[in-house]
Amino acid sequence: MKFLLFSLTLLFTNPAKLTTALCPDEANLEKAGLVDIQKVDPSLLVDLKYSTTDNFVKKDVYGCITRCYLQPDVAQKLKKAQEHLRKNHPNYRLLVYDGVRSRKVQWKLWEALPQYAPKYRTNYVAHPTRGSIHNYGCAVDLTVATADGKALDMGTPFDFFGNEAYPRKEDEMLRQGKITKEHVKNRQILRDAMQAGGFMGITSEWWHFNAMSLAQAKLKYTIVEE
Repeated sequence: MKFLLFSLTLLFTNPAKLTTALCPDEANLEKAGLVDIQKVDPSLLVDLKYSTTDNFVKKDVYGCITRCYLQPDVAQKLKKAQEHLRKNHPNYRLLVYDGVRSRKVQWKLWEALPQYAPKYRTNYVAHPTRGSIHNYGCAVDLTVATADGKALDMGTPFDFFGNEAYPRKEDEMLRQGKITKEHVKNRQILRDAMQAGGFMGITSEWWHFNAMSLAQAKLKYTIVEE
């Protein structure tokens, strides 16, 4: 089992960045009190999308960061969600795409969507001035995968900007044949696990879950700037 988990860690890490030592940015996150989620629960899978080019900006915006960090209590909630998933679906695991995100990176994502007016852009990226729950380490982007790391089909990729990704429009998308009942079933497996862990989903992204409101995050934590 230890060998399997180590192999999966290699699979979901950019080989060019693989290192056992913390990079300076990761060390800063730990100094700020955030925790590596795989130290809290090694069975969690991580594919940190913004540390690759497999994201909507098609750029690595995280630099040396390859580990996923969250606030300690949020990481414990994620562990609880994973336990719920494994109890009800023993062959499934949570596959995490993003956790804490600095405000510096938030600006990069905001500026990567000039085609959307600001009032519509906030459907996809929170305005950096206001801050995102990600910027406080209290939100997570993720999916469900098989134990060997194959993501379930959710009907759209991560970071898909369109109605097909909106939980609030699933009935409409089903009627139009743009997503299937299997896609909704898979999304519900994810939602059930995350709700069991104490997370709340949002209406415009099937992959995004908050551990608390932005107001609560601001009261409890300091925003991560760099």
